Amino acid sequence: MDTAKLELAAKRHREAEEIYNAAAADLKTEALALLRDTDDPDAPATVARITGWNAEEIDRLRSTAETDPDLPH
Repeated sequence: MDTAKLELAAKRHREAEEIYNAAAADLKTEALALLRDTDDPDAPATVARITGWNAEEIDRLRSTAETDPDLPH
């Protein structure tokens, strides 16, 4: 039984997942930085436009940031 293609697909999947997770973490960090570093009332709308997140997701991110040590406070 030749498992080379399966092993390659699994490796590529793990690598892609690592890249995705890193990009998602960066996106959250940058979104929080934008929201915190401005008094602009349109900042949440800007984050929503750029990320595609809705207001509930942005609120959840803000709430999570208060308790998650990996996200900027």
